[in-house]
Amino acid sequence: MIKTFLAAALAASLSLAGAFSVAAQDAPKVGVVVKIGGIPWFNAMEMGIKERGQKLGLDAFMVGPTSADPALQVRAIEDLIAQGVKVIGVVPNDAKVLEPVLTKDKEKGIIVITHESPSQKGADWDFELASSQGFGEAHGKLLAEKMGGKGEYAVFVGSLTVPLHNAWADAAIAYIKKNYPEMTLVGERYGVAEDVDKSRSTALDLISAHPNLKGFLAFGSQGPIGAGRAIEERRKVGEIFVLGPFSPGQGQKLVKSDAISGGFMWNPKQAGEVFVTMADKLLKGEEIKDGDEIEGLGVVHPDFQNRNIIVDQLVPINKDTVADLAAMGL
Repeated sequence: MIKTFLAAALAASLSLAGAFSVAAQDAPKVGVVVKIGGIPWFNAMEMGIKERGQKLGLDAFMVGPTSADPALQVRAIEDLIAQGVKVIGVVPNDAKVLEPVLTKDKEKGIIVITHESPSQKGADWDFELASSQGFGEAHGKLLAEKMGGKGEYAVFVGSLTVPLHNAWADAAIAYIKKNYPEMTLVGERYGVAEDVDKSRSTALDLISAHPNLKGFLAFGSQGPIGAGRAIEERRKVGEIFVLGPFSPGQGQKLVKSDAISGGFMWNPKQAGEVFVTMADKLLKGEEIKDGDEIEGLGVVHPDFQNRNIIVDQLVPINKDTVADLAAMGL
């Protein structure tokens, strides 16, 4: 009798395990391609993607290329198409380069969601946790305050083809030009802020070339880190101010030493969660309407013509906040 009972229990256990395996295989796949893998910002985003996917019963995962190369993103997206994913999320390095492959996704019935790329062609929706004008102006104002409204400053972006970074830069530069006429922009802008080594070397070169340089505004998570290290190397802490969005965990030592003077961010883990939340909503055939409340975004007022959902959820990064933000894994 005991042997019979054990055999039945084993059979039931195997049957149950098989059912779970089938359920996991049947879960719709949601793949999110980010700018570059292995850096804290996108590690936090990956955590949000996975946790939200488990909660909603979706097979949600992140793909991080080895460098911020648009061609690698195209290849990653094509791989996801071959895997039969139902939803593709992207944080584009180059909006135009991705247009053809995202259009291919839509033709195959794949839902496309983007982030950090407003009005992205080929996307069903783009979502932002900060408006480009609000985010840029907040940084421009803070830099002006740190510099005392005078002196030369330089601007870094992730690349010259990342629309959102350049929109932030446009807003910051316009704000400074209007309100602080004694501040002067050095050059145009430098597309190095997704690479810590290039940010550092470019900052070192600019410090050597411009004795009156007083500030760096770096849009891209590695830009403030690289520029901050350059400031420390040249013993310019307190003389040159570095501002921009970055991972608090990666930059907290530089903040505490004043090599980075601060900045603003949104929560990348929350952005990862929103990717999956929106994927789940669209997979169910639910329409996004004005006044909807979407977890992670709050009450939304979509731009239906350009397919954008933009909210302002700025989080300041400074000496008072950086440790707590880092402790959250950001």
